[in-house]
Amino acid sequence: MTTYDGKKIVITGGSSGIGLTTARLFADGGAHVLITGRTRSTLDAALEQLGNKAIAIRSDAASLKDIKALAGTVQERFGAVDALFVNAGVTASAPFDSTTEEMYDELFDINAKGPYFTVQALAPLLREGSGVVLTTSVVNVLGLDALSVYSASKAALRSMTRTLARELLPRKVRVNAVSPGPVDSGILDRSMLPADVVEATKDTYRSTNPMQRLGTSEEVAAAVAYLAFDATFSTGTELPVDGGASQL
Repeated sequence: MTTYDGKKIVITGGSSGIGLTTARLFADGGAHVLITGRTRSTLDAALEQLGNKAIAIRSDAASLKDIKALAGTVQERFGAVDALFVNAGVTASAPFDSTTEEMYDELFDINAKGPYFTVQALAPLLREGSGVVLTTSVVNVLGLDALSVYSASKAALRSMTRTLARELLPRKVRVNAVSPGPVDSGILDRSMLPADVVEATKDTYRSTNPMQRLGTSEEVAAAVAYLAFDATFSTGTELPVDGGASQL
């Protein structure tokens, strides 16, 4: 097991799915982890898994007020940060001709605006040599039905990865992105869809993926850890974790 003893790591959207799995990887390696989420009960449940080195802060990823408050809390509790995983995000689908302004604004506020200002607020706390990882998606390079706005919000985040990487070079901070494909992170099971629909959807993902399976949250977490700490000569990059879906 890789040791992260004494490392201080912030993960937005860390109370479930890929974010929680990544937090657990770091916490099991000895790191102090601060996670955020929007629901107190979900954060409390996450803390039970992460142990006494974890801190859970209720914070809305789309609220600039909450982001500013988060930076203050991080400075108070950690002082400086060794890695920042900007993972908070939402998904929604609708055909192009029925997409609403409200849906458009929500997706861009949470998936693009929130991450941008989260990095801006926490950048002064990042240690020299630290790593920032943003969560994009395989859909930012694919044209899939009913995902025009979600895909565009993730493509915006991919662009930000490059420009923020350039702007943070003088601080010796690396910025990279992890791009998950079809991952069995539990999000489908929590979607309130009928169980048969969930299983049919998973079967479709498996059958259309080059590797003929779904990925796991643990596989994405390992990629995040690599980008955050081990990819010391990489910045501005995007690492697909998608079974080859965006490449083959």
